[in-house]
Amino acid sequence: MGNANNLQMIGFSSRIEAGSIEGKPIMDPHDEGLSGSVSTKRYMLSLKAVSEIWGKKNIWSTFTNSIKIAFLSDKISLLIPFGPLAILVDHLTSHHGWVFFLSLLGIIPLAERLGWATEQLAFYTGPTVGGLLNATFGNATELIISMYAIKHGMLRVVQQSLLGSILSNMLLVLGCAFFCGGILHPKKQQVFNKSNAAMSSGLLLMAVMGLLFPAVLHFTHTELHVGTSELALSRFSSCIMLIAYGGYIFFQLTNQKNSYIPISEETSLDNGSSDDEESPDISKYESLIWLSILTLVISVLSEYLVTTIEGASVAMNIPVAFISVILLPIVGNAAEHASAIIFAVKDKLDISLGVAIGSSIQISMFAIPFCVVVGWIIGRPLDLNFQLFETATLFMTVLVVAFMLQDGTSNYFKGLMLIFCYLIVSASFFVHIDPQSIRKFSHLKINPKSHTDHIRYANSGEECFEFIGHQVKCNVPGIA
Repeated sequence: MGNANNLQMIGFSSRIEAGSIEGKPIMDPHDEGLSGSVSTKRYMLSLKAVSEIWGKKNIWSTFTNSIKIAFLSDKISLLIPFGPLAILVDHLTSHHGWVFFLSLLGIIPLAERLGWATEQLAFYTGPTVGGLLNATFGNATELIISMYAIKHGMLRVVQQSLLGSILSNMLLVLGCAFFCGGILHPKKQQVFNKSNAAMSSGLLLMAVMGLLFPAVLHFTHTELHVGTSELALSRFSSCIMLIAYGGYIFFQLTNQKNSYIPISEETSLDNGSSDDEESPDISKYESLIWLSILTLVISVLSEYLVTTIEGASVAMNIPVAFISVILLPIVGNAAEHASAIIFAVKDKLDISLGVAIGSSIQISMFAIPFCVVVGWIIGRPLDLNFQLFETATLFMTVLVVAFMLQDGTSNYFKGLMLIFCYLIVSASFFVHIDPQSIRKFSHLKINPKSHTDHIRYANSGEECFEFIGHQVKCNVPGIA
């Protein structure tokens, strides 16, 4: 159809040229009366048909090309079918372990693509709005999972998953970036901006302070009003932390525009001779569409993920605390993990540091206080008391990372130490008992193991105590 119209237009052009050559004037439609008007309208309709067909082809070509760029340009997209498979398994069976595992795999590529769509949109919005977009959507997966957990009253899952995101970014993501950068640049000492690292460490210590005081208030039993002072302190501290995070974003965008540009590249950028300047892969409207679609799909899968956590804990014989602190954050941090390693390999360690530590700041100073405020609005008593074990783990992590960053240099051994620290944290949460996550129990099941018996709650998968010989002691309130 398109070729026929093209030939028709060529023929029309040839006749006009032939008429001019023979000395015959080109007909004016206004002079020829009705027949000329009809002829002109016929040719105008032909032009309109050609433009409509070309427009439809262009839209379809843009659509298919956008899908190819979004989902066929990265090998991690091979995990996308696991998401629909999780929904299918949930409707056909009652195996919560499989539903949880498949949802977990399905969210990983979606979280990575969500970060990619945000970066694409940031190309068109400029540094100021782009920074706000990264702050909003950089940890969108964790926020979506947390919102569904708050909705279902799983407040400990919210606390532990957000805590796990901080630990994962500071130890695993930053450790892998340092390690890979040091391995690929063994003869060159990688450096980063010490002043930015010091400010980031200060913000993280402020977050630890916000989480520490409610926990200390709870465990020292020094509340002025028992049962309400801890929650009131948490909500007040959350509002202060949100204001502080807003000030941090404003400071970064107004005074530190080039804070994550390595010193060796600043000269080339000023001279306009940057050879590896990146350009967007898709248009602004395509970025907005993909951002909306990916957020919606992650929201759907997050509900399946959250509602099957406890069933998966029983099915896989894994504590809920380990799932919340270790497994869920690895999914949410897929984009940060890949980006930090890529920039470290390119010897852009300041950007890697901004991705890993910046994401930790977003979670601790924005996501956690935001969830407390949301719980306050909808009537869920979420507080900043992350319990003594979790708060101590966060405090030690911030101290270790602060000492690693104080000299402004990096090498593969520092990265290896951070990875080893994360392995210790993971093992600790695998054997950690979290009585606060236990809500209601249907019955107790006693499994004798030689002289040591473990008592397990059938619907939680959490070991709450053990006894040796004939002495049984339970630390869970309300259980004798």
